[in-house]
Amino acid sequence: MTTAAPPMPEAPKKAPSYDPDAYRMTIGEHLEELRSRIIFALIGFGIATLACLGFGRSVTAIFCKPLIDVLQHKNLNPQVFYSQLSDGFMVYMKISLICAAAVSAPWIIYQLWQFVASGLYPHERKYVTRYIPLSVILLILGMCFVYFIVLPWSIMFFITFGDAIPLPQATGHITTQALPVGGLPRAPLLDGDPPNPNPGEFWINKSEGRLKLYFDKEDLRVIPFGPSNLLAPHITLPDYIDLVIGSLLTFGLCFQLPLVVLALVRIGIVDVATFKKSRRYVYFIIGVIASVITPGDLVTAMLALMAPLILLFEFGIFLAQVKGKEPGLKH
Repeated sequence: MTTAAPPMPEAPKKAPSYDPDAYRMTIGEHLEELRSRIIFALIGFGIATLACLGFGRSVTAIFCKPLIDVLQHKNLNPQVFYSQLSDGFMVYMKISLICAAAVSAPWIIYQLWQFVASGLYPHERKYVTRYIPLSVILLILGMCFVYFIVLPWSIMFFITFGDAIPLPQATGHITTQALPVGGLPRAPLLDGDPPNPNPGEFWINKSEGRLKLYFDKEDLRVIPFGPSNLLAPHITLPDYIDLVIGSLLTFGLCFQLPLVVLALVRIGIVDVATFKKSRRYVYFIIGVIASVITPGDLVTAMLALMAPLILLFEFGIFLAQVKGKEPGLKH
């Protein structure tokens, strides 16, 4: 009886090769793809805009909260002014559109990525998708950092500096007058507002720094208090909102420094050893940038932006070293 021959071992399967010609598109196909992606992105942005119009006023109040907290701390009128009739509406629309752009950003980036990814190699697409979450996290951290730390420090510095300029002494002969019988009228000094005031009553709200006059439940008038020194803050809503938005974007982009360092190393423009040798020069440049971007005194600039940027720079070097040691990632 003959025995069957043992089965031949199967040859190892080869990984499917990537053929760039199978993914080539004509110029017309590229334009058609771009047009469809732009339309989808605009539709998502439009839907987000309609949703954000409902809470644009609340977001405006959130943006103004750091300023209001500082004004209340300095016993100043916690109000923001507008000089043009349409300023309030225009700021409301700007805030709503910015919120809509932030909400719809993942959808817009996805549509942009679908268009760009078709022209990249698989390993290039892997690099981009790997670092998008880190970029978003750094952007959010930068915005939170400026809102909760840098912005209150900056506002406090400018308000305190303006409040320190004294009022010139009045010249001329000053006479005093005796108090009338019974003394001067007094307004109650309260930490807040009374729960059920009667029409015609008035009081001083210490927490808000305003004298309030009550007429009825729909008519409450206030008289703001100003500082006793030479300068009195008159902050307009458009200027302040532009400052907040500019600071958020600036710090959000500055916090992308680790990815910039990593990209420079990956492309081959600068190697890790050069970054390490040039630390003192990089720190000096970061200090100059921090002092220019961050308003306030030198200590605020050093703590608010320079220290985080130095840490982010070192984090970028660490990422470049780790990724350079991974197999399959070296050039």
